[in-house]
Amino acid sequence: MYTESFKIPLMTPSLAAPDIKGDFSVVAQHEWLLTNGIGGFASGTVAEAHTRRYHGLLIAALTPPTGRTLLVSKLDISAHYQGRDYALFSNEFADGTIAPQGFEYLESFRLERGLPVWRYAFADVLIEKRIIMQPGSNTTLVNIKVLQAGDSLAFTLTPLCTYRDYHSHSHGGWTLAIDEICDGFAVSAFADACRYRVSCAQAEFIGAPDWYWQFKHRMETARGLDDTEDLFRPGYFNLTLSQGETATVVLSDEAVVETDFATVMGQIEPEQQSLLQNLPPDAPDWIQQLALAAGQFTVTRFQDGQAAGATIIAGYPWFTDWGRDTMIALPGLTLTLARFDQAADILRTFAEHVSEGMLPNRFPDDDAPPEYNTVDATLWFIHAIDQYTRYSGDRTLAQSLYPLLNDIIEWHRKGTRYGIAVDARDGLLAAGEAGVQLTWMDAKVGDWVVTPRIGKCVEINALWYHALNIMADLAEQLNERPQAVDYRQRAAQVQASFQRFWNPARQYLYDVIDGPEGDVHDDGRRYDSRLRPNQLFAVSLPHSPLVPARQKAVVEVCRQQLLTPFGLRSLGPNEPGYSATYQGNGRQRDAAYHQGTVWAWLIGAFVDAHVRVYQDKNEALALLEPFRQHLNAACIGQVSEIFDAEPPFTPRGCFAQAWSVAEILRVWRLLATNG
Repeated sequence: MYTESFKIPLMTPSLAAPDIKGDFSVVAQHEWLLTNGIGGFASGTVAEAHTRRYHGLLIAALTPPTGRTLLVSKLDISAHYQGRDYALFSNEFADGTIAPQGFEYLESFRLERGLPVWRYAFADVLIEKRIIMQPGSNTTLVNIKVLQAGDSLAFTLTPLCTYRDYHSHSHGGWTLAIDEICDGFAVSAFADACRYRVSCAQAEFIGAPDWYWQFKHRMETARGLDDTEDLFRPGYFNLTLSQGETATVVLSDEAVVETDFATVMGQIEPEQQSLLQNLPPDAPDWIQQLALAAGQFTVTRFQDGQAAGATIIAGYPWFTDWGRDTMIALPGLTLTLARFDQAADILRTFAEHVSEGMLPNRFPDDDAPPEYNTVDATLWFIHAIDQYTRYSGDRTLAQSLYPLLNDIIEWHRKGTRYGIAVDARDGLLAAGEAGVQLTWMDAKVGDWVVTPRIGKCVEINALWYHALNIMADLAEQLNERPQAVDYRQRAAQVQASFQRFWNPARQYLYDVIDGPEGDVHDDGRRYDSRLRPNQLFAVSLPHSPLVPARQKAVVEVCRQQLLTPFGLRSLGPNEPGYSATYQGNGRQRDAAYHQGTVWAWLIGAFVDAHVRVYQDKNEALALLEPFRQHLNAACIGQVSEIFDAEPPFTPRGCFAQAWSVAEILRVWRLLATNG
């Protein structure tokens, strides 16, 4: 046996789950997340019973950052001490049985430097468990340490395995080939499957293959999906530890794993410090935790087995890298933390995938070609490049990409996919065709596009105006004077035409004009007057097409009808079709996704707009306070994607969303440092 000591970094934010003791329904609501920097992850509940199909100890990215495959679901730990057995885990089964109820021995749970730590107490024993993932590897390590005990403890460690796409469930009865190896076993699920292994140098492995049946995933029940799973037990480990002793179980798809817990911690700590070191010295613990959370979304994309640039995972547990999400999240996840090389790498990675003037909407999880059904991702790309220049002071990246950016603008002028084209009559950007969702309000159920928004969208044209001004500035820097003049003239045309978005009757901006939806006006065109938060970008972006009085009116109507403690409603509560909760099966949830549901990432635009109008940073800073509390509420240390539109504003959707974390971190940094 041996013991390990852990080097403690100078900045060690620690976050504890609130009152985790009690009934299963309470403790199982709190989740945790670990990532490995290549798209793989581990996640679960504080109760150590899985409630989602996306929970597991080793969800490997076999074609990084995609090809996510659940290999090892659980490692159930039991202790035998002084004649009694203590199960330090929980499971829920299809018939409603919760057995065992190991959460009753849970003394505490916390994140330490963003990493999950459990403490279990019984008799005179105190046991600590830590889980980490090795950076750049589909490898998870589970460390068990006996902090206090009068006698030795006999542990039984039971790994539960499978081999399935992380969006599905496994159902038992098939054969997984098991080979005993040094200190453990290896699994070959089928021909050509990635072989993976589980080992523990301090324990003895006993082969005893069997299936465990009908685990219940209650979150899948709530989502109207298949909610049960069967898992395979290859055998179990026997382990004996005394006070001060420790053991580590290693789960990996690597052919050779030569590492221990202390070594991997030594690999993790520099990355943690790099995320924290550029925060202000007085940054509160919750902001330090947000910085650590930011690091969980930036990953390396591979091509033909080789690293091929950086990208951003849009959200855990089910999103991959999306162009729109990446560009919106990039400033908060990288630039506010002075990770300029990483930001530049991400921008170059996506620049290589521009096609017909468009950035990819997303890279599918099955390694299929990129999809380009987005009108706004490319405009956010131009914004992200400009933000990179402003934060870093480095103009060379924007200058090197200038020909590509010119080409992007030209494609938008003459027209590209999905009806995306400038209307020569007014200079505004129109987009959309039946059956396609192009804006961030992109829910689609079969052939039903819930919020099609065909026509000239308010935020798209705010971004278009902003992009033309960025290009004019860049052309001037490069002494491309004719192009600079042309961009200024086009921007002026857009600004003048943008005033058509003003709704004088309701004193805010129309959401879409010149499309198939909305009221017909005297000019024979349709105007969609539904109150949505998209108009905020006409105020929040650095280049606003609105005069101050209209900027203030937009902020006020959004404050009064859309603002909640956790972001903005996606539709005004008095509008037809408003949905207060995001629940039910897939169709029901998608129908509510942008019809009232609160989006956390929109708090960034609201804060920017609020500061522009009122110049009150203290009041704007107070708007972020609810998120400090939220870090203890759902996935500990992370920010959810969405929330219900009415109290108690229950968190929904992805339990960890890149642009939610990014926008809170970005505007906090601006407000707290006068940046």
